[in-house]
Amino acid sequence: MASQQEQTSGYLYTFMAFLTWGLFPIYWKMLSHIDAMEVLAHRIFWSLIFVLLLLFWKKKLHLTPIFKNKKALSTLIITGILIGANWGIFIYAVNAGHIIEASLGYYITPLLNVGLGMLFLNERLNKVQFVALILAAAAVLYLTIDFGRFPWISILLASSFAIYGLLKKLSGVEALPSLAIETLVLAPLALAFIIYKMAQGTGALFAENRTIDFLLIMAGVVTTMPLYWFGIGAKRISLTSVGFMQYIGPTIMLFLGIFMYHEGFPQEKQIAFAAIWVALALYSYSVVTGYRRRKA
Repeated sequence: MASQQEQTSGYLYTFMAFLTWGLFPIYWKMLSHIDAMEVLAHRIFWSLIFVLLLLFWKKKLHLTPIFKNKKALSTLIITGILIGANWGIFIYAVNAGHIIEASLGYYITPLLNVGLGMLFLNERLNKVQFVALILAAAAVLYLTIDFGRFPWISILLASSFAIYGLLKKLSGVEALPSLAIETLVLAPLALAFIIYKMAQGTGALFAENRTIDFLLIMAGVVTTMPLYWFGIGAKRISLTSVGFMQYIGPTIMLFLGIFMYHEGFPQEKQIAFAAIWVALALYSYSVVTGYRRRKA
């Protein structure tokens, strides 16, 4: 019974994580009048403060071993730069009216993970996964040619997050301690930028109203909590279940972009998304059949 309850809570935690990530555009839209770089700086700095408080509360504020491990530390410096870039591109995409393009990036990410696994982890692709990868690449190429613009937001979001995930896996450090190091790497620059903006009289913090101050400071909480929930949930349910649930986030983003923020969704994007969805269906099928074989 306890095992069943643990699995149920795992689904709930994982769902909350992906739901929050899917609803992120609403949060950043409320700060759209502020320069994206300033919003990113606050997101980095307050994430560091909150994750340190969370680790202290959980009595896991033991970062010294990570600093002594040169390989892990150097990897986390790189992942810190990657996740900072990912956060910044996403905030820009949302506030510049490219939520649909951002959602496409997170649909592409699982397929890009497969390609990176093949290149760097010597993982073999079966025929179905290979077809899915080719189909996804064809969708991006079609969108570039027919829509007339390379979907750089989608590709940068997908590639930065996929490489980030690969390096995190190789680092062997748990999610929250690694996030503490990653934000610590970026925090000096972030804090310097915040102070600079305030000294120039153009900073948003303590300059507009309490709501904006609250949203900027809470950026650390809304960044850290989904990661914390995901870390708990992913340990309690199967990797296959996590794989299926990861589509919740970009699907919510897509609907927000179309129905709430009325971004354009022309035929070129519809065809590209349809191709990506077919690729994801093929990929999911291969994962499920592989999981069943291993279980048998």
